[in-house]
Amino acid sequence: MNDVNKNSYAVFGNPIEHSRSPDIHQQFAEQLKQAMNYQRQLVALGEFEVSARAFFDSEGAGLNITVPFKLDAYQFADQLSERARRAGAVNTLINKDGIIVGDNTDGCGLLADLQSNLQWPIERANILVLGAGGAVRGILEPLLLAKPASIVIANRTLEKAEQLSRAFQPLANDAGCELSAKQYDELTEPFDIIINGTSASLSGDTLPLANECFNGACCYDMMYAKGPTPFLQLAAKQGARKIADGLGMLVEQAAESFRLWRNVKPDTHAVIQSIRNSL
Repeated sequence: MNDVNKNSYAVFGNPIEHSRSPDIHQQFAEQLKQAMNYQRQLVALGEFEVSARAFFDSEGAGLNITVPFKLDAYQFADQLSERARRAGAVNTLINKDGIIVGDNTDGCGLLADLQSNLQWPIERANILVLGAGGAVRGILEPLLLAKPASIVIANRTLEKAEQLSRAFQPLANDAGCELSAKQYDELTEPFDIIINGTSASLSGDTLPLANECFNGACCYDMMYAKGPTPFLQLAAKQGARKIADGLGMLVEQAAESFRLWRNVKPDTHAVIQSIRNSL
């Protein structure tokens, strides 16, 4: 089975109707003049393995995976990339001559947006990462590889933040980065960059952060919306220097998936603007 000639792709999720992945990949394919059939697929809870097996048995070339199936995809893959292994989750599956390879492009998507699109310097920065769930686990490796001075993982439940800190401590040591875990109410110092990896913007919750944390910071929400998310509204009100949402990350991680499937990486700038205009 030759994966070079297969053009069938999809995004699996539940819910899935909100996904912009088909729009993004269609624009990539048009830009690069490639034939590509990319669909949304609603997968019933508990049916991921059956659905994924059916997709690849019908010579599907690749899948994007969104909530709540990134752990299912991790378990489904025949092989895992090192970054998927560290993240403990898979958002991209690649059919390589019948071998299903799992990868995770979330972290490199975030870094591409921060460094290339927004031009926020990561090296020697003091970074605060909010949350300790799967979204945060997926971005810690690339953040550490960019050699910040420090990363604080903050979470309502300190134990979860401490578990993540311990898991990534060897990588932090190699990068010369001070990595630590705190609860929100322990944060009183300013940061260069604050990254929100919680679902607070979806639920409308307010994170109990001291005003001092935001003073002069560049604040990034991994969620995105038509206007500033609740987290970014709070950041702007409390003196953040710059704010940005996660739309660029969404497009950049998709571009990396496209590269893994098609061996060519699309330009993202026009696509980010196109999706932004359509919100």
